[in-house]
Amino acid sequence: MPIPDHVAELRELVGPMELWLPGVTAVVRRGDDVLFVRRADTGEWTPVTGILDPGEEAAVGAVREVLEETCVVARADRLASTSVVAGVTYENGDRASYLDLCFACTYVSGEAAVGDDESSDVAWFPRDALPPMSDHMRARVDAALADEVAARF
Repeated sequence: MPIPDHVAELRELVGPMELWLPGVTAVVRRGDDVLFVRRADTGEWTPVTGILDPGEEAAVGAVREVLEETCVVARADRLASTSVVAGVTYENGDRASYLDLCFACTYVSGEAAVGDDESSDVAWFPRDALPPMSDHMRARVDAALADEVAARF
């Protein structure tokens, strides 16, 4: 997975010590279908995820990540959930914990396609036939697909 430039610069200074990073998840709906990417690093199907750039508004970052990874233009409709993914250790020894802000998003335009090297595939799945995913990803998707006004904490 490519490391954002600002994270790579931090790594030069702090090495593998644990970083606290802001992340986003974008659950994009098009009618009854939901957009997923197959991660190049793990092969798992997930909604679009990414790390925010310094000073970037979270909803803007979620929409940016969707476009970069899937060639789809989306609109962030609401904050669906917040969660923490703690204690991640990468193959190279780098450690991180993430504050994830998950957004319910709506498809605007574009043909879904792999947009960068973070994914090996992109596909729309019917809401009632989503691919297998981890419990923490399932919780994000469930929160985004719920007809709720308030975010889940």
